[in-house]
Amino acid sequence: QLPLAVSGGGLVQPGGSLRLSCVASRNIFRFYTMAWYRQAPGKQREWVAQITSGDSTNYPDSVKGRFTISRDNAKNTVYLQMNSLKPEDTAVYYCNHLPVGSWGQGTQVTVSS
Repeated sequence: QLPLAVSGGGLVQPGGSLRLSCVASRNIFRFYTMAWYRQAPGKQREWVAQITSGDSTNYPDSVKGRFTISRDNAKNTVYLQMNSLKPEDTAVYYCNHLPVGSWGQGTQVTVSS
C-alpha cells in the first residue's frame, strides 16, 4: 500500500491543457507501476494511463495522443499532462499503483466553455 496525494485539477476550456500530479509518501514508489484513472458522473471508473517502473507507458484509445503520463522518481511523483481537453474528459481523476490499492481522494477536472 502506497499513500498517494493528487492535485492539479480545475476548470479548463475545451482544447485547453492541465497537468495533474500524484505524490507518493514512500520512496518505494519507484518500484511500482503507476496509473491514472477517472470517473465521470454516473459512469464506472476507467483507466486512462499507466507507466511502469521502467518508464514504459500505455493508454486507451480515448486519450492516446492527448494525454502523457510521466514520473519523477526523485520526487516520488507521477504526472498526467492532458492536452486538447474535451468536455467528455470531465471527471474526477485518481492515481493508484498496480496492483490497485485503496482509492484516495481524486481531483476534479471540468472541461467546459
